[in-house]
Amino acid sequence: MEPGEASRCLTGASSTIMEFFKQTNIDWMGKAKYFFALSGALLAIGIVACIRNGGLSYSIDFKGGTLITVGFAQPPSVETIRHNLEALGLGDNSIQSVHDISNPNANQLQIGLPVKSEGAQALDEGKTTIIKALNQSYPPAPAGKIDINTATPSVLTEYLTSKDPLSLGIAVGDRYTQIAQQITSFRDNKRSGIIKDLVDLSNSGVPPQAVTSLQSGFYTGPFGEPTAEIVGPKVGAELRRQAVYVTLYALAGMLVYIAIRFEWIYGVAAVIAVFHDVLITLGLFSLFHQYFEISLTVIAALLTLVGYSMNDTIVIFDRVRENNRLMRREPFADIVNRSINQTLSRTILTSGLTFLTVLVLFLMGGPALQSFSFALVIGIVVGTYSSFGIAAPLVVAWNRWQGPKVAVSSGSAAGNKPGSPKRVTA
Repeated sequence: MEPGEASRCLTGASSTIMEFFKQTNIDWMGKAKYFFALSGALLAIGIVACIRNGGLSYSIDFKGGTLITVGFAQPPSVETIRHNLEALGLGDNSIQSVHDISNPNANQLQIGLPVKSEGAQALDEGKTTIIKALNQSYPPAPAGKIDINTATPSVLTEYLTSKDPLSLGIAVGDRYTQIAQQITSFRDNKRSGIIKDLVDLSNSGVPPQAVTSLQSGFYTGPFGEPTAEIVGPKVGAELRRQAVYVTLYALAGMLVYIAIRFEWIYGVAAVIAVFHDVLITLGLFSLFHQYFEISLTVIAALLTLVGYSMNDTIVIFDRVRENNRLMRREPFADIVNRSINQTLSRTILTSGLTFLTVLVLFLMGGPALQSFSFALVIGIVVGTYSSFGIAAPLVVAWNRWQGPKVAVSSGSAAGNKPGSPKRVTA
C-alpha cells in the first residue's frame, strides 16, 4: 500500500470513528412537546419528593454539627466504623477521607455527627462517642498498657518519673516533663498524631533508656487522639445562602455573555435550561434523600453541571447562528433542527465519554464520593438533553410567538457592519 493511500485510509477511518451519525434528519422541534412533558414529569416528581420528605437532606456542612478528625495507623474500615456508629444510635453521620498534602501516607477520617448541644460539652460528647465506636472496631488493648497515641504529656511524665529510666534519683526535676513534651510534639507534628512503632521515638531525640522503658508500659494503638470542632447551625445556614448566591451569580454572568454573543432570548433560554437541570438534579436528591445528601462537594458538582450544560447549549446556538446566514429563506425551526443534527456526533462523543467517566466514579468511588458523583451522573444526562430538548425549543417557540422576524445576532462573524441593521430570518 502506498503511503498516500494509507494516509487516506487512516483519515477515512478517523472520520468514521469521530462521526457516529451522518446526515441525520431528526425533527427535534417537532418532538418538543414530548421533551417538555418529560421535564414536567421529572420536576413534578422532585417537587412531590421534596414536600413529602420535608426538603433536601443536607450534610453537616450546611446543617451544622460536630466534625471530628481521627488519624489511623493503617487504612481504616469505613464501613465498620459507620456500622458501629449506627449501633450507637448515630445513623445520621458522615465519614470522608482527609488528604494531608504534607503527609500523603496519613490515614485520616473526618467524621461528622449531628448537633446535640453546643460548646465544650458537644466536643467532649462527640469525641467520647467516636472513641467508643472506634474501640468497638478494633481488638481490645493489651492489659496493663497505655496507648502512646492517646497519652497526654502528664501521663507520660508520671510514668517516666515513676520508672526513672535515666537514674536521676531525687534530682528528677523537669527532665521527664521535657521528654514527655518532646514525645507528644514528635507524635502530633511529625507523625500526624500516630506513632506506628515505639522504636520510632528514637528519631525524636528521646534517650534510648526512656524508649526502652516506654516499650514495657505503652503500646501503639490503631488510632490517635481525635480532634473536634463545631459547625454551628448559623454557619450552616450562611453556607447555604452563599451556595445559592454563587449559583445565581454564575447564571447571571452566563446570561449577560450569551445576550451579548447572540440575542437576549438565547441567554434567557439557556439560563432556563440550566435552572431546569439544577432543579431536576436537586429533585432526584430529594427523592433518594436516604442515600445522598447536599454537601459542599455537591455544590461544586452543580456548578460544574451549570458550566457543562451551558457549553453544550452554546455549541448548538453557535451552529444555529452560522446556519441562519446560509439558510436565509428556511423556516427557523428547520434551521435549529439542522444545527442540532450537525452537532449530534460531537454531543454523543463528549457527553458519552464524560458520562462513562463519572459513572465509574459513582460505582467505584466509595461512599465519600457517591453524592458528588451522583450529581454529575444525573447532571450530564439532563444537561445534555436540555440543550436540544429545552433551550432550543424555547427559542423556536419565542420565534413563532413573535412572528418570523427573530434575528440571531452574528456581529462581525455574520459580516454585519457597525450601524447596519441586523438580518432577520424569513
